[in-house]
Parts: sequence; C-alpha cells; structure tokens
Amino acid sequence: MTILCVRFQLPPMYEAALPGLLGLLEEFTPVVEALPPDGALADLRGAERYFGRGAADLAPVIRVRALARYGVDCVIGAGPGPMLARMALREARPGVTRAVPGDAAAEFLADQPVAALPGVGSRTARTLCEYGLDTLGRVAAAPLSTLQRLVGTKAGRELHEKANGVDRGRVVPNAVSRSLATERAFPHDELDPDRHRRALLSAAEELGTRLRALDKVCRTLTLTVRYADRSATTRSRSLKEPTAHSAALTKAAYGMYEALGLQRARVRAITLRAEGLDPAEQASYQLTFDPLDERARRIEAVADRARAKFGPGAIVPGALAA
Repeated sequence: MTILCVRFQLPPMYEAALPGLLGLLEEFTPVVEALPPDGALADLRGAERYFGRGAADLAPVIRVRALARYGVDCVIGAGPGPMLARMALREARPGVTRAVPGDAAAEFLADQPVAALPGVGSRTARTLCEYGLDTLGRVAAAPLSTLQRLVGTKAGRELHEKANGVDRGRVVPNAVSRSLATERAFPHDELDPDRHRRALLSAAEELGTRLRALDKVCRTLTLTVRYADRSATTRSRSLKEPTAHSAALTKAAYGMYEALGLQRARVRAITLRAEGLDPAEQASYQLTFDPLDERARRIEAVADRARAKFGPGAIVPGALAA
C-alpha cells in the first residue's frame, strides 16, 4: 500500500484551510494531488523507504498533525493505487484507516456495487445493472467483449481492468490555486429544489465573472452538495470546451445537480469549483454561427464592465433579482 486518499473534515466555509493541509501532506511526500474542496491523494512510496514505515502506519501520524495544527480531523483510505485508495476511503472513519492490500484487491472489489467504481457514472451503472452486472465481481467475471458491446471499446476495456483490480492511475501533483471556488450556504437546511437551482445560478455567475476578470477559462466544473447530517456528495464534469461563459457553466452545474436525483434532501450548502484553469488567450471554442450565442457573449462583456465600475450587484440575472 503506497497511496493514501485523505478527506479532511472541513466545516462549510472553511475551504481556505485546504492549502495548509496539503502542505502538511507535502512534509511526507512531494507527490500530492489536491482533490478540492476537502481531499487529496498522496503517493508515499518515497516516504515508506525514508521513514521505514508503511503508508497505513503513516496515516495516523498525518491525522494527529492535522488535529494538532488545524483542529481538523480526517478520514483516510490506503491502497496500492489511487483507485483502490479512493474506494477504501468510503469505508474509513475518523481514527480508523481503511487499508486494502494489493493481494486482497479482488476480494475487496467483488461485493462492491458497480457505481462505487471511480469513473462509472449513473448512466453506465444503469446500463450494466440492466444486464445483471450490478457488482464489480460480476463485471470482473464478464467477458471483455460483452462489456465492450455494452459501454464501448475503450470504456469496456478500462472497466474490465478496474473491476479486476488493475489500477493504471497515478497521483499527479497539482496546486489548489489552479482552481476557483464559491459556496452558497443556506440560512436553514433547504429542501426546495428551486432555491438549490437559484444558488447554483448565482454561483455559476460569480465563477464566470471571476474567470473573465482573470482572463482564464476552466476545463472542469465540480459540484459539492453538503447535507444537514454533515455528509456531502461531490460530482465533476469535464466541459465540452474550456470556457468562462456563465451560461455554459450554469448548464453544466444544472446537469450535475439533476443527475444527483435529490428528493427532499436537506441541503446545507452548495459549492461550485472551476478547475483546470488555463489562459483564455490559449483557449479555442467552436464557432456556432448562432446570433443568440454571440449576442449573449456581448451582453456578458457589457455586464462585466458595469460590475467592475458599479459593483458585483449592479447587474444580476433576472431569476436572482426577485
């Protein structure tokens, strides 16, 4: 076991502590990948040799330091690769690291629902379940050709490998600063989907404005929904093209929210994060020859100038004006 997946138990509106917590992990290894808003992957191969201790033995040390320095607890999953470490995290709890050794990967995966596998979305999971492939053990036992007919050639091969414990992922060091986030917390636990969507619209508008002010575009949008019981759901979506267009960000945010299928969920806060930031001048976008799209972008530019001069509340979408 060389990979740790750490989720810090950050309270809402305290995401600013994440860079410091990442620095704590970097005391053990420089190979740390931020998983905003509250997580990280750490490759401890070098640390295991240096400290003479395994990754699972170093996990309690990380937890104690996070508590002592920041007053933040964490849950930790450990595995031979990023995929198994992420999945082990689901069964971890504060004070107890869930470790999955490489030789026990098949046994660990066998009874896991297919939707628990990183990279398997709701649509793919639904397709597999329709054919009785509802656990990873059954997916692993299915012929490769069958999986490829169901989900496609490349996706089928990746699914077959992952279900059999083959993890080709790696920890890619990054910086949390390569993202922008905004959060909308509700004064009371909110049940109304319309208010959830208003919060998403407001957050997407803010992100778009901030991205354009920085001359940046983003490639990925991540939605985190925090509930009254302190649990959270996080979903990410790669955009069709890098963008800072508020309408595109709003559409992606709505799509992720609808895919969650929340039914009378008591939502405490919604966080939207733009990730994979690149200079706008290096980005390209598909010409649509749609006069409405071009008009919306011109209006957006005018609104940005008005906000810069008169404040962020000078112009808001009509749905937020009431």
